[in-house]
Amino acid sequence: MTGHFLRTPLTLKIAAFFFIAVTFFYFGKHWSDGYQQLVFFTQRSDPDSNSNPFVSTSPNNAKSFNVSALIENNTQPAPPENAPPPPAPEEGSIEKLGVVNENGTMSDEFEVGDFDPGMVDQWVNETQVDESEGSSSDVGFGIKKFGLCPREMSEYIPCLDNEDEIRKLPSTEKGERFERHCPEQGRGLNCLVPAPNGYRTPIPWPRSRDEVWYNNVPHTRLVEDKGGQNWISRDKDKFKFPGGGTQFIHGANEYLDHISKMIPDITFGKHIRVVLDVGCGVASFGAYLLSRNVVTMSVAPKDVHENQIQFALERGVPAMAAAFATRRLLYPSQAFDLVHCSRCRINWTRDDGILLLEVNRMLRAGGYFVWAAQPVYKHEEVLEEQWEEMLNLTTRLCWNFLKKDGYIAVWQKPSDNSCYRDREAGTKPPMCDPSDDPDNVWYVDLKACISELPKNGYGANVTEWPARLQTPPDRLQSIKLDAFTSRSELFRAESKYWNEIIASYVRVLHWKEIRLRNVMDMRAGFGGFAAALINQNLDSWVMNVVPVSGPNTLPVIYDRGLIGVMHDWCEAFDTYPRTYDLLHAANLLSVEKKRCNVSSIMLEMDRILRPGGRVYIRDSLDIMDELQEIAKAIGWYVMLRDTEEGPHASYRVLVCDKHLLRS
Repeated sequence: MTGHFLRTPLTLKIAAFFFIAVTFFYFGKHWSDGYQQLVFFTQRSDPDSNSNPFVSTSPNNAKSFNVSALIENNTQPAPPENAPPPPAPEEGSIEKLGVVNENGTMSDEFEVGDFDPGMVDQWVNETQVDESEGSSSDVGFGIKKFGLCPREMSEYIPCLDNEDEIRKLPSTEKGERFERHCPEQGRGLNCLVPAPNGYRTPIPWPRSRDEVWYNNVPHTRLVEDKGGQNWISRDKDKFKFPGGGTQFIHGANEYLDHISKMIPDITFGKHIRVVLDVGCGVASFGAYLLSRNVVTMSVAPKDVHENQIQFALERGVPAMAAAFATRRLLYPSQAFDLVHCSRCRINWTRDDGILLLEVNRMLRAGGYFVWAAQPVYKHEEVLEEQWEEMLNLTTRLCWNFLKKDGYIAVWQKPSDNSCYRDREAGTKPPMCDPSDDPDNVWYVDLKACISELPKNGYGANVTEWPARLQTPPDRLQSIKLDAFTSRSELFRAESKYWNEIIASYVRVLHWKEIRLRNVMDMRAGFGGFAAALINQNLDSWVMNVVPVSGPNTLPVIYDRGLIGVMHDWCEAFDTYPRTYDLLHAANLLSVEKKRCNVSSIMLEMDRILRPGGRVYIRDSLDIMDELQEIAKAIGWYVMLRDTEEGPHASYRVLVCDKHLLRS
């Protein structure tokens, strides 16, 4: 009877099912040992005992897992409306494939081809208007597509190329034509600035320090004028940068070593972290300081050598167009640890030394001024007179003349006001009026007076790099904020906030795999976004922009060892087209929308963004429909993402990719 039961079909099925279940359990447990698993726990209590309930955790307890990698949003950016399909790659468009050299070994010495055909779109020359109802555009009617500007505007800088306003200037004797003269409201940029013919994907850093594509900056004037001084040369389809300058034709590294040997207290990358290079040329001085953990703001006017700043940015070196003329530069007081001028063609002693007084305003207490120029080392009568005038002026400024060696002279600014108080009565230049704010820079005229240093020592006692990046500086306490929380807590909270967000961008959006060299934070706050990029070891630099519509946090940014500038986003920025790889705008456009036209701001963003570049707009959900409409009219490929708070949060992140547009 029992044997008959064991041979029944039902019994055999049960036995087979049990055997299969045990087999799958064994192999599942065995194969899962090397894979990530989520952590589960159970709560159990023994009814026969008086013990408290306890938690039994899985073997995965205390292990960390990249959960975000499991839930990555793989949504692709949406193309603009009516965008044509990407053309098929042309045969022979790539010069070399791969990174394996002729010896069969891996190498980073390889050529890239023309711009990726999948990133090139055919576009319209004339703006197309959509007059259908329901448009949410802030321009009052729908713009279906903004047209391309004429080809001759490929290097257009609206506030520096406004010839109509420049012609109206009563005088240009002091360099007024190189200052900002923006178009009247409503007459600004209303088209998309095109790239030059043959534009190519920029050579990546660090190779770009030494070479860039000719087609991206197709100008040979600097080669003709400065080729013999080791600035720049042309080699077929590239410009090469040997690393020299007018006063350091043997290379920037040798020049920097010379300065350090002259003044041992000039410790690049420690006490000296932030530098201003005046009349920078192609910015080789700043380019070579980067390897010494020094970030340099390289500035020059858009003059006869007008493309020098464009070359600097194409190389991946921090730079912007700026001129010592009649207005303050857009940087705060005590911003720079060292100011450098090598044959910068500036008459520092003119008008009672008003230009050197501007350097004094921006130079940190105890900072250094390095001057390499003909009056330092030549013994012609006129040049010797200029040298004596410079010595006289710097003495009245209380600068300490440290040393002259060869063609370089170095001074040091005092660290407090004691020397100023000891000057004889009536000594010129006078001290500035106590009501003058040395950090007030937006369209403020130069003043022939000495800015007094803060009596509490703020700005003078910054920590050495890299500790200063994370240290709340003294000047944080002087920032005018409407806040109930302490400034130090706000500083730390901002740092924590951006560290977490950038870590997620690196992990989920693979930021280390995309080109992020020239970065702009359009509303920088205390510089937390830029600091987070450094913490993630991203090989980039950040231009931290502080809008005039908010609190002036620039002093804090510079005290942290970062660079930045004051700006009004209702106007154009002082840089060339196609100079940034990433534009980051957090809580900016919803604020500026109350002051000016959002589409004008986004057209300006497109002007300064490289083809292949990316925009991250983190802002209110209420404005996102409008921003997407404008972005598509510009030709950006858009993707709307949730923030870390999830789909029910009142904020979103709009990610936009810029393609190369051709007519």
